[in-house]
Amino acid sequence: MTSSKSICVAGAGSIGCFVGGMLRSGGHAVSLLARPRVIDEINRNGLKVTSFEGIEHRLSSAEIKLSGDPAIFADADIILVTVKSDDTAEIAELIAQRARKDAVIVSLQNGTGNVSVLREAMPDHDVLAGMVPFNVLSMGEGHFHRATSGDILLEKDDAETAKLLSTPELVFRGVDDIEGVQWGKLLVNLNNALNALSGLPLRDQLAQRSWRVLFADQMREALAVIKAEGIAPVSTTPLPASFTPFILKLPDALFTKIAASMVKIDPKARSSMWEDLQRGRRTEIDHLQGLIVALAQRHGLKAPLSARIVALIREAEQAAKGSPGLTPEQVRSPVRPG
Repeated sequence: MTSSKSICVAGAGSIGCFVGGMLRSGGHAVSLLARPRVIDEINRNGLKVTSFEGIEHRLSSAEIKLSGDPAIFADADIILVTVKSDDTAEIAELIAQRARKDAVIVSLQNGTGNVSVLREAMPDHDVLAGMVPFNVLSMGEGHFHRATSGDILLEKDDAETAKLLSTPELVFRGVDDIEGVQWGKLLVNLNNALNALSGLPLRDQLAQRSWRVLFADQMREALAVIKAEGIAPVSTTPLPASFTPFILKLPDALFTKIAASMVKIDPKARSSMWEDLQRGRRTEIDHLQGLIVALAQRHGLKAPLSARIVALIREAEQAAKGSPGLTPEQVRSPVRPG
């Protein structure tokens, strides 16, 4: 398809480069606001987007506009925000200063509080919440690889922005309860930290029942806190969120059979938090387990497993040596390897 709209990705990291590359390959006009390192990679190598299903597109640097200058927002009809949650306020201010008043702003970020930050900074804009279910790996040299499955979910609006953005190979679906979807995604994203601490490929980690039981216990802790907050998470799988911990604790063979029918995982897939640790970047732990700890404190509840995981990720960030390669037992009651 070809769109008469222009799309700018604000903060083109792994997710932003993949989504931008797929949209451009699908016929949209796309620009990327990115850091110098990313711009240099794509200028030297072009932009390559692939997926575990066999999709592969190569774009030359001339086919997609690259800039580190937020002035490129002025040309955009739709701005996709893909920065980390800690950077939302800063990018919101830049968009507010540069974007046209009729530009639609779409948050494709992890976490649950980013849309409110964007709306506060841009009260005159249409700001939509979205949820990206899949994982993208930065393979280097301008190559970004989708390693898990799923359609992007977007808050429904009168302009049918989800339908406008969709291409045959990158589907956006409009949903009514996007807040519930975001909380459902947060529950799934609690495994990001566990995967980062394990150092294992995602599929290998989830193949081990000891890791899944830890994930299930973490999810149960979070579900109790979310319930106290009065939130009903919406699962993006056929199973309700409250049933997922039970599935995670099943024997390996049965779990593998059920999981295979719900999500596809590339053998190379790892969490974005693992990649953050490997690259020495700050993680989004405050917006995942950290949020669960904060809500627990608000309601007088305990969230010891969430608090332990926050502490372990903070230690790994400070050590700046990548994943610490812990076992599930060490995550529960850390004992440093000798």
